[in-house]
Amino acid sequence: MLEPVLRHIDNGLEESIGRWSELLRIPSVSTDPAYEPSMRKAAQWLQDQLAPLGFNVDIRETEGHPVVIGHHPGPGGDATHVLYYGHYDVQPPDPLEEWDNEPFEPTLVDGPHGRRMVARGAVDDKGQLMMWFEALRAWHAEHGDLPVAVTVLLEGEEEVGSRNLRPVLERYRDELAADVCVVSDTAMWDIDTPALTYTLRGLLYTELTCRGPGHDLHSGFYGGAVCNPLNALSRVLGALQDDSGRIRIPGFYDDVVEPSEEELSDWRSLNMDEEGFLASAGLSTSGGGETDRSLLERTWSRPSCDINGIIGGFTGAGAKTVIPREASAKVSFRLVPDQDPERVIEAFRQFIDDNTPAGCTIDLRIDSAAPAIRIPTTSPYLRAAKKALGSVYDREALLLGCGGSIPIAAWARDILGIDTLLMGFSLADDGMHSPNEKFEVTCFHRGIRAHAALLEELRQQ
Repeated sequence: MLEPVLRHIDNGLEESIGRWSELLRIPSVSTDPAYEPSMRKAAQWLQDQLAPLGFNVDIRETEGHPVVIGHHPGPGGDATHVLYYGHYDVQPPDPLEEWDNEPFEPTLVDGPHGRRMVARGAVDDKGQLMMWFEALRAWHAEHGDLPVAVTVLLEGEEEVGSRNLRPVLERYRDELAADVCVVSDTAMWDIDTPALTYTLRGLLYTELTCRGPGHDLHSGFYGGAVCNPLNALSRVLGALQDDSGRIRIPGFYDDVVEPSEEELSDWRSLNMDEEGFLASAGLSTSGGGETDRSLLERTWSRPSCDINGIIGGFTGAGAKTVIPREASAKVSFRLVPDQDPERVIEAFRQFIDDNTPAGCTIDLRIDSAAPAIRIPTTSPYLRAAKKALGSVYDREALLLGCGGSIPIAAWARDILGIDTLLMGFSLADDGMHSPNEKFEVTCFHRGIRAHAALLEELRQQ
């Protein structure tokens, strides 16, 4: 049944690229209220694409941007039931002056691997979700049906922490029941080596607000006499890590699971190009994280803490000698199995209280919290995905860790009771969240074929 589907995919590649481009032209930026109409337009576009494939699909409201939920019965009986997840929102395109083309006017350009699509969302996540859309389309076109039962869940808030996704999963728990969740929002090892991600770090995103005097003060009259919120906040933030890169929050590492010796051996055998990795960030030395751990250990199996932004006082041109009334900082933690976000929050809150100097107070706000995940390597769905990828790439798929976070993976496990297949096709140089974000057409094409092959493997489960 698969061969005619693969031929349909190959023959219809340009039409698939055209539909991908249509979605990319919709500026669905979730963090900016000015883009609200475009968010609605993207959700409607996705609904309109699924309906002709036999899906019963509609748009559901949330406290924020809507979700799209669709159902296809497939062949019926005891067929495998797959929940496909993707997100239609994208990051803001700023800084606009660094783009070679308009960020929401998808442009095909030549690269070392052939054509590549350049646009905001090209790879994260519109290009990757369109791969399984096109695989479903090809199966429907060739057989008039899908080989498995399918539920589709598309959200519009992944780029702002999936803040309404958990309530959606809880509200529609029974409706979203499935055997496995499939997500394409992760990476390959290189353009010719497919990969499945079996570990993901969790994410805890926080904001600290330090308050001192009742209003801004003249630093000549009050400097040295009152607590400066910027100084106080900097003191707390500076105490977060020691010189070796370890996080100094008491109990922070208590629940961290160490990788097995077999895993470490497998990671070493990958011969990661650490110099190339750092060069992609414009660096020649690391200088971050725990100095006694390898780079892959630090990004795949160790937690991290980063200050993502600091605001306070006078930041305009020239000088203004002011002691600000308040200052704030955004601080995020990447968590690993088996760290509990709630335990980390309480430990962080205590750390802040213990390190805040007299004369100031610091409030902690939690923006999002999702645990890490680890998918059993013995999963039959993981084996099916490895077989599907092997048939398309003619080489075995690697099992990789990932330093990023995808909230659906943890919540699908905790709320729906199912594992997630993380079968992604992005490359390290795709520039997610950056100007000139791109996705190789080769990866897009092979990704469609791989998703079609996965459907065949799951049909036989």
